[in-house]
Amino acid sequence: MTNRITSLFKIKYPIIQGGMIWNSGYKLASAVSNSGGLGLIGAGSMYPEVLREHIQKCQKATDKPFGVNVPMLYPNIEEIMKIIVEEGVRIVFTSAGNPKTWTSFLKEKGITVVHVVSSSKFALKAQEAGVDAIVAEGFEAGGHNGREETTTLTLIPMVKEQISIPLIAAGGIASGRGMLAAMVLGADGVQMGSRFAASTESSAHENFKKTILETKEGDTQLTLKELAPVRLIKNKFYQDLQELYGRGTTSEELESLLGRGRAKKGMFEGDLVEGELEIGQIAGIIHDIKPVAQIFEAILEEFRLSQKDFAKFEI
Repeated sequence: MTNRITSLFKIKYPIIQGGMIWNSGYKLASAVSNSGGLGLIGAGSMYPEVLREHIQKCQKATDKPFGVNVPMLYPNIEEIMKIIVEEGVRIVFTSAGNPKTWTSFLKEKGITVVHVVSSSKFALKAQEAGVDAIVAEGFEAGGHNGREETTTLTLIPMVKEQISIPLIAAGGIASGRGMLAAMVLGADGVQMGSRFAASTESSAHENFKKTILETKEGDTQLTLKELAPVRLIKNKFYQDLQELYGRGTTSEELESLLGRGRAKKGMFEGDLVEGELEIGQIAGIIHDIKPVAQIFEAILEEFRLSQKDFAKFEI
């Protein structure tokens, strides 16, 4: 398969792995890249020197392209960008911030830049900032999200109308059928997070991986819009948040409850009660934990079969 995304990243398949915090270390990123997609190291949960270590290990684990995902709201951003340049990373996905801040700097170093957005308005701003591609993420996605609550089904064609650069669809995609649907709507490729969180190579705790398999329709909710919207599994920590909302909470109270390290506690350390558990709505169709190579095989086979089924429709 060759299109604008495979050509841009020099990969075999237009499948990008989400750079999820506490899930996306070098083992996952290199496994995705070795399978023909684009693996991303999630810098959001790494201290700068830990990120450097993961980049170096990823370079040894694969000779294929890989990138780093950088949420710009995190501290140490200057040091993170310096390390990315020093270690020769060629692809950077930015999110949660103004793309004008770092795009020029990165592109001057010969780095391909992609920015994650949740609306047509911000897709245009990212294109104007000079990024090479856009990830348009519907609110079905896990983790940090847009306030607009625009679904992937409506977001992709609306963004497609507004931009001329390559478009990657994200949010609620974990299968070959979902991949085909996104591309029919106008995407050049897809980004999958939840499906790869439940992989052998994911750095998430086994408790969290098993919880993904148990998550059903309606078990997640977008919350914390006052701070940074995030989709969470409805565990005790989530219920504690809802109690604050029920009493008429403030941003300060929410920040106090959130504290430090909630996401690490939940997804990396496996505390399913007090930890923050981020996953997408599509978790309801994820039923197994298996190696990335097998996930790719299943996605690609289903994509090909769905293409044939789609071709049978006549109007």
